[in-house]
Amino acid sequence: MRERRRLRMGVLALVSVLLLGAIPLFFGIRTLSRDPVFDTLDELDVPGWAAAKTVDDVTGSRWCLLDCRLRERTITSERSPEETAQVYERALTEDGWRPWQVTRCPEQSEKGSYTCWRRDELTLDLWVREPTCAPPPVDGAPAVQPSPDPSAAAQQCAGSLVSVKVRNAIDDERTRPQPSIDPSLTGEDPFPTFSEDPLGSPTPSPS
Repeated sequence: MRERRRLRMGVLALVSVLLLGAIPLFFGIRTLSRDPVFDTLDELDVPGWAAAKTVDDVTGSRWCLLDCRLRERTITSERSPEETAQVYERALTEDGWRPWQVTRCPEQSEKGSYTCWRRDELTLDLWVREPTCAPPPVDGAPAVQPSPDPSAAAQQCAGSLVSVKVRNAIDDERTRPQPSIDPSLTGEDPFPTFSEDPLGSPTPSPS
């Protein structure tokens, strides 16, 4: 009886230890697998129509091993790009993000509304534009034939597309001093210096 009681107590203790260790391990793995930046984006105060569909993508390392982490989120909105951009800009401001006026924002000219933001050690690019209504043609023919009903086609192309890119500020090249123009690369000095005598004065020889 004593041996059975000891065995039963040992099994109960082992099960308790496993349960107590499994729960923190589960939440620890969940925390490591889920980037907290996406949790912050989930908490943005935007209406449901502004986030009808969300797709996330992550590249790089959280600890900036070789490449720092780049978080990308693509969102489908049910309303126009103008209304959607206003909603997201207001939500970012309320969440502590501040507009970031910087060159190369965007890197190249883009259609729609493109703005840049900063908060603490992060930078954020927000691009709101009209959705792509049809895929590019393949071998000279459209991959998807257009609908004969104009109202149906207009309904499919309604709404807007939102792209959000979040980077670590230390890995964002726009936070670093931008290189100046080297005259040797352009062939001329952007700030030439002129003297009063165009021929200059002769250099006196040592006596």
